[in-house]
Amino acid sequence: MLLIISPSKTQSFSTHVLEPYSFPALLDHTCQLIELLRELDVNQIGDVMKTSSKLSQSSWQSFQDFRVPFNADNAKQALLAFKGDVYSGIRTEQYSEKDFQFAQNHLRILSGLYGILKPLDLIQPYRLEMSTSITTSRGKNLYFFWGDLLTSEVNKVLDSFSDPVLVNLASQEYFKALLPGQLKGRIVNVAFKEMKNEVYRIVAIHAKRARGKMVDFVLTNRLRNVNDLVSFAEDGYRFNENLSSSSDIVFCRGEKMSCN
Repeated sequence: MLLIISPSKTQSFSTHVLEPYSFPALLDHTCQLIELLRELDVNQIGDVMKTSSKLSQSSWQSFQDFRVPFNADNAKQALLAFKGDVYSGIRTEQYSEKDFQFAQNHLRILSGLYGILKPLDLIQPYRLEMSTSITTSRGKNLYFFWGDLLTSEVNKVLDSFSDPVLVNLASQEYFKALLPGQLKGRIVNVAFKEMKNEVYRIVAIHAKRARGKMVDFVLTNRLRNVNDLVSFAEDGYRFNENLSSSSDIVFCRGEKMSCN
């Protein structure tokens, strides 16, 4: 099975890059985006990305500073560079070389700038949401820009599995960049819910952290079968059979919940 997650706005490039590392599969397309973004001034960046003056200036600078080829001096592996709620649950500081290799084969990160990333792909600092409405020769936003390219990259991985299953742990904003009808495998969505006022609800901050811990659970235990996901039991979450189906696996927690 292949796990899909979203990137993080928060990134860190302060630590030294260690080998091994790889390169984004769609870097040529990234460079096309960079050339387009460099034509915008700070105010235009702010209008397109809907960011504050400070963040717009930072984004503008990162586009100006973008340089290829990537190497250990100017870039860092995606799984190590991304921080934030999802990534706080992925304990990369404890990973062995075999853990990273398993991640390389079973995890992909969707990205507005890079399209899709392997965990060890080198990236440079950036901020560009997948939902950004920037017009390119391919259409009015990044969904049009990436088109079927991301789906094609996912299919390359799914084709290598005897039982191709795509486990969706990404946000709706990013998963929308894939074309479900063209995917060569079964899609399984994973949700984490809290009991609030007698009703199960998804609370974004908690769900993000749980997604990261699910990724960590799969990678460190070398899980290959989607059925093994139901044994996840971090932070009080338990598999809820009543809310789940063949295409949706639901975990819940709360004092009054009844999970199997």
